[in-house]
Amino acid sequence: MKIVDVKTHVMGTAWRNLTFVRVITDEGLEGVGEVRMLNHTDALLGYLAEAVPNHVLGHDPHHIEDLVQRMYRNDYARAGEIAMSAIATIEIACWDIVGKALGRPIYELLGGPVRERMKAYANGWYTVERTPEEFHRAARRVVERGYRALKLDPFGSGFYELEAAEKRRAVALVEAVRDAVGPDVELLIEMHGRFNPATAVEMARELAPFQPSWIEEPVPPENLAALKKVAEQVTLPVATGERLHTRYDFRPLFELQAADIIQPDITHCGGLLEVRKLAAWAECYYMLVAPHNVGGPVSTAAALHLAAVTPNFKIQEHFNDLNEEWVKQAAPGNPEVVDGYFSLPQGPGLGVTLDESFVTAHPRQRIFFNLFAENWHLRQAVQPPVTGSAAAASSSGDQPPSPSA
Repeated sequence: MKIVDVKTHVMGTAWRNLTFVRVITDEGLEGVGEVRMLNHTDALLGYLAEAVPNHVLGHDPHHIEDLVQRMYRNDYARAGEIAMSAIATIEIACWDIVGKALGRPIYELLGGPVRERMKAYANGWYTVERTPEEFHRAARRVVERGYRALKLDPFGSGFYELEAAEKRRAVALVEAVRDAVGPDVELLIEMHGRFNPATAVEMARELAPFQPSWIEEPVPPENLAALKKVAEQVTLPVATGERLHTRYDFRPLFELQAADIIQPDITHCGGLLEVRKLAAWAECYYMLVAPHNVGGPVSTAAALHLAAVTPNFKIQEHFNDLNEEWVKQAAPGNPEVVDGYFSLPQGPGLGVTLDESFVTAHPRQRIFFNLFAENWHLRQAVQPPVTGSAAAASSSGDQPPSPSA
């Protein structure tokens, strides 16, 4: 079996563009991968336009490790977010092909499941006015939907420090959410790398009475020694990793023991096998794994297969029940969240099927999503102005590069 074509399809929403990648073989089997690139979709498509003919076409999709190594090393460059995301889409699609060829779900090819259910937490649910009353009502809807865990960033557009009034507002929002969901629902606090260590420590201590299960990315991701400084001064578990893209990025995190939970994004970190390796490495440090997942149904499917086989898995992020639920129609087949848990995926490969006509009906949007802008939590990205060469390209009908039309 050989790979003979790779096609890309970009589906637009109000705040994210989802790129689906189809890997097609000479035997008629094809697999699908997916990634949400935050404001970098053109970079992904451009990388694939060069990488596919250089590395992918003619390759046996069963030889996944070899393909990943070729894409990672043979360009003689340091792989970062763009390359590792592109590699992930191809890698996930190859697993989908292998599973379909064997008639087995991917988790059975990765050693078999160690659990029958995977706990989920809701994100993207607080697209309301930033008041305790509105957050309280929105949190109740999450629990009524059946979730037993939810995450929020209560800090507005804060960066490095917060004014005293904003600190009180953030605490009031978390207090309202805890009151809404009760003591038994997990509450996860997202900091989005906003703070300097002193502010992160201060806010963690202020929020500790509400018993969050973690504080996430309390400082920017570039300086893991600063993260260690925070972890040593707070009593809450620390989670991080969505903006680390290679095992080499994670090495100092493990060595410093600067976190309790790692959050690699399968679609930004080279795919299923690479994150499985990271999970095994994390287990040596007694760290848990909670994969980041801000993508659509294919990204979610990949995450569920990984969760099924990972002994130190904690919980799975999910956007697509309380924020743009229609996105799930792009690739039906995933289990629904019931009583706070996903069940095991069914069917061969990923267990989902891409609906190309549905994706085509929701074309790519020209948007800029900025988590440091006012009211970013409403998940309504801004439409950037078209100027200069971008305007010329738009008027002439030019499209971003892709490996195949």
